Formats: sequence, C-alpha cells, structure tokens
Amino acid sequence: MTVASVPDAAAALQRRRDRRRMLVPLALAQFICSFAGSNMTVMIQDISEDLDTTVQGVQVAITAFLLVMAALMIPAGTLTVRFGRKRCLVVGLSVYGIGALISAVAPGLGVLILGNSILEGIGTALLIPPVYILTTLLFTEVTDRARAFGAIMAMGGIGAAAGPLLGGLITSAISWRAAFVFQAAVVAVIILLSRHLVDPLPVDTDRDFDTVGAILSAVGLILVVMGILATDDNGWLAGGLLLVGALVLVAFFRWIRAKERAGAQPLLPTELFRNRTSNLGLITQHTQWLMLMGISFVVAAYLQVVRGYDAISTGVIFSASTVGLLATSLGAERFAKRREQRTLVMTGFAVTVCGICLLIAMAHGSPSAWSFAPGLLLIGLGLGVMLTPSVNIVQSSFPEDLQGEISGLSRSVSNLGSSVGTAIAGTILVADPSVGPYAVSLVVLAAIGLGGLAAASMLPRTPAPTHPAKTTGPRQRRS
Repeated sequence: MTVASVPDAAAALQRRRDRRRMLVPLALAQFICSFAGSNMTVMIQDISEDLDTTVQGVQVAITAFLLVMAALMIPAGTLTVRFGRKRCLVVGLSVYGIGALISAVAPGLGVLILGNSILEGIGTALLIPPVYILTTLLFTEVTDRARAFGAIMAMGGIGAAAGPLLGGLITSAISWRAAFVFQAAVVAVIILLSRHLVDPLPVDTDRDFDTVGAILSAVGLILVVMGILATDDNGWLAGGLLLVGALVLVAFFRWIRAKERAGAQPLLPTELFRNRTSNLGLITQHTQWLMLMGISFVVAAYLQVVRGYDAISTGVIFSASTVGLLATSLGAERFAKRREQRTLVMTGFAVTVCGICLLIAMAHGSPSAWSFAPGLLLIGLGLGVMLTPSVNIVQSSFPEDLQGEISGLSRSVSNLGSSVGTAIAGTILVADPSVGPYAVSLVVLAAIGLGGLAAASMLPRTPAPTHPAKTTGPRQRRS
C-alpha cells in the first residue's frame, strides 16, 4: 500500500462508519412502526375494560389507524421532495411520539383514536417513506444497499414478531398504557440518533403538490382497505366498497395521466407504472406481506382459540419465525454478492411455501407447542430471504428524482398486502369450512405464495440497475 493510499483507505473506512451510524435510526424507525402495528392485538381486552368500551370499539381504533396510514402514504412520499427527507422523518417521528403519549393517558376511546389512529397514523405515513428513500440514496451499491435494507427488514420483522410478546409482557407486568410510553421513549431515542443523518439531496421548494391527485388516491385507498376489512362481516358491503374504490383509483390514474399530458406535475408520474421490473417487484412485495400477516393472523388465532395459549405463550412460539427472519435478513449482503436478486426472491417463496406445508403437517393433531417451531422457522427464513431483494429491486429501478414517489407507492402496496392477508384469513375462519378453517387458510396462503413465485420467475436475471445518488445541484423539475 502506498503512502497516498493510506488516507484514502482511512477516509473510505470513515465513510462506511458514518453510513452505518446513519442506518441505526432508520432501522429503529421501521422497528417501532412494525412493533406498534402488532402489539395492539394483545391489548384489546385490557384497553376495552379500562376505557369502559367494547372490543369492537378498540378494533375501530386499529382500523382507523390503517385507513389513515393508507390514505396518506403516497402523498407523504411526494412531500419528502418539497420539504426534505430528513425533515419529514423527524416531523413524522415527533407526531408519532405525541400520538403515543396521548394514547398512554387516554381517558376514553375518542382520545385513544385521536392519539393512536390519527396522530400515529399520520406520523407513520410521514416517516416510513424517508426511511426507504434515504437508504436508497445513502447506499448506492447493490450489496451495500442489500445489507442496509436487510438490517431494516430484520428490525421490521423483529418489531412485528416481538410486538405481541413484548406488548403482552408490558401489559401484564405494568399496564397497556406503559406500552405506548415505551413507543414514545423509543421514538425519542430515534430522534436523538437522527442528528447524524445527512440528506443527500437538496429540497425542491418549487415542487407543486397535486391536491386533487392526493384526494383521489386517499379516497380510493381508504375505500379499498375498508372493503378488504369488511370481507369477513358483509360480503355485499365489501364488494361495493372495493368496486367504488377501484373506480376512484381508475379516476386517479386518468387524472395524473391528463395532468402529465398538460405539462403539469402529477402526484405520481405514470412512468412508475410502466417499469416491468418494478411492477413485478411490487407484486412480490404485496404477496410477501400478504403471506406474513395472513400466516401470523391464522397461527395466532389457532394458538389462542383452539390451543388456549395466552398472548405471551403465543409470542414465545412465534419466536421461531423471528429467529429465521432475523438470520436471513442480516445475511442479505452476503446473499446479494452470491446470488441474483431474482433467485433470492424465488427461493424465499419456495422456502415459505414449504414452511407452510410443514406447519400444517406437524401441527395437525400434535399436542406439543414445539411442533409449530420447524414450520415457523422455515417461514421466517423464507420471508427473510426475499423481503430485502424485493425492496431493493423496486427502489433501484428508478433514479433519485423518483425515490419519493416510488417509496410511497411501494409502502402502500405492502400495506395493502398486509390488509388483504388478514382479510383473506379472517374471511375463511368466519366461513368455517368443514375440512378445517385454519388448515384451509394456510393452504390458500400457500397457493398465493406459488403465485408470488410465478411473478418472481418473470423478473430479469440481471439485477435491477443501481442509480447512484447525485448530491450536486438542485433536483430538476419534470415537465
């Protein structure tokens, strides 16, 4: 090594350390959002009794949170361009933290809805797109980006899986209110760590905001999510809501196309929908989150309703999937160096489907809780293998000036997958087929997984192109 190369090596090492330090708050932000989305399920009974309301009332709060988040995710992604990625992240975290504190002291259901459903929903919609945009911009190489997204996906998986366990422990040991205080404390730590974040791109204060497009996309997504959530209660209502929601989304697409043809700036550019690789990646993302939430819902319901396990015991059993997801997510960089992203996504679907089959085979009729572990472990391994490359494929399919838009769209597609997975499982369980509702639900989810495998097989064999972040000069306004 020459004398001149020593400072270069030291500078490169420092840059890697700086990027790792910036990754910590991004991964923790994904963790707390995933944790909050799953820990409410074990607190429903305690909240309803303490606030003198019904279980259905608390479920309304959970549903309202999903609706607010679904309505605002796409518009929030575009706001990052106008106000900056780091600023939107910090503002989103602050709004989320305030909502958590309000929820912790809520005297009744109305205040809980204000804190948890509205403020935490707004905060989540504001902070999640910047997590993915900043990761894409800060980590420009495929393997580095895979490692970064692997850490974020791992923390998201840990948050989702640990939510029922940790939420149950906090609720049992202290109170359900302490679980919201815990969320606020973690948010405060993330804001403190975010001081080290650097936004690679300048803000575009001239960026127009498409108000009509935002309203159409919000109304359409709200109606679609409401229709999905209504499937296990009223089929006709669900069908009507889904139809109207689809029509509104069609009107949204026609609006942005007309606005683009007129030379104006729409909420989402139509080129986002013309990229075949990205479209296939979005399908795999949707399917993965559908399977993740659907399997979690079915297995949790079976363990608690049929086997009689409490929330804490259920969370312990789910730790098998958490271990699998964590192991493969953290190995994302190593996998990206050795295998194409298409291969990783296909392998993930195949392993997950095998895990579902093993879960059905071993858990059926066995009194031991350990019979769930092998299947859940395989499911976790499979999901961990493919979550990161799917995100990488989508984010890497577009240059820096479209990262805000594609991040909002990507998160909306994933959230819809979560809602669809829960709705499909819930509808089958309510229908109670004679051959066994839990087994039928898992078989249906496995069949959907095969569909995801088919979509993954159509991805290009070469990795999606990596668009390096350009940090010089303002973003050019598209005309």
